[in-house]
Amino acid sequence: MLEHGGRLRAAAVRFDIPVGQWLDLSTGLAPWPFPVPAISPQAWARLPETDDGLDDAARQYYQAAQVLPVPGSQAAIQALPRLRRPGRVGVLAPCYAEHAEAWRRAGHVVREIADAEVDYFLDTLDVLVLVNPNNPTGRLLPAEQLLQWHARLAQRGGWLVVDEAFMDTTPEHTLAGHSLRPGLIVLRSFGKFFGLAGVRLGFVLAEARLLRLLADQVGPWAVPGPTREVGRACLLDTQRQQRQTALSQAASARLVALLSEHGLAPQGGCALFQWLATAHAQGLYEHLGSQGILLRLFHHDSSLRFGLPPDDEAFARLAQALESFPR
Repeated sequence: MLEHGGRLRAAAVRFDIPVGQWLDLSTGLAPWPFPVPAISPQAWARLPETDDGLDDAARQYYQAAQVLPVPGSQAAIQALPRLRRPGRVGVLAPCYAEHAEAWRRAGHVVREIADAEVDYFLDTLDVLVLVNPNNPTGRLLPAEQLLQWHARLAQRGGWLVVDEAFMDTTPEHTLAGHSLRPGLIVLRSFGKFFGLAGVRLGFVLAEARLLRLLADQVGPWAVPGPTREVGRACLLDTQRQQRQTALSQAASARLVALLSEHGLAPQGGCALFQWLATAHAQGLYEHLGSQGILLRLFHHDSSLRFGLPPDDEAFARLAQALESFPR
């Protein structure tokens, strides 16, 4: 399996610090989880029903005509490549590594390309995959550009797959409202913005025909009843969503200021994380790890992703650790 953030127990063993003493900034999740509602006994005792209001809540929240709930957007990432015969796939890199891996495993020829190379390669591709805002760099491409790329792909029966896992705080940039266009597939993650990664819920926004094919791949009862109840309640809680957006944006700006004060100005980020490329990435990761602060380290480009500290105490702890980092 590919390496991901959030492996807190492994870090606790490596640095010999108990799990309960860590500040985990490795995952890019909002550190203020929505409250989980009381789960009805029927949700545990019966098979899930698809007319329970979750789909309606998701269509309203994402402003999309058609949605398919899946057990985390990772399930869709792995299933989508099986819906096409092997072809040529471009993945905008660097990005969430599971995308390229999933298409390779399904027999496709994958080329990882930079943003500036898309126009050169696009007419040779059957599928273009990208993350927007990007993980881990936070780069945000304009919707107009993405729709132009989609139009060129769709003329030849191609797909544009856009992973919008970190889009919740910037809904004005989403392609959700265009997702009925043939060959445009938008993936949305529930756990990150709502702070409930353990719920394992995601949504695919696309034309009805493709969603039917994807549903066959995912299988019946893929999203459990308790998950559906939690998801519906959170998607309808507009007041708490507004608060979460404000908290995330403020904490992200505060994180930028803190890192910059210590000569570590981020090169990218979004409302849920900041990204720093530095020759000292390994050393900073080790230094903070020795003090019980876990970051996401990317070896291939010597960079780090900082998640959001949840409160003043966590910010103070991070500031103290950065102050003692030898340069």
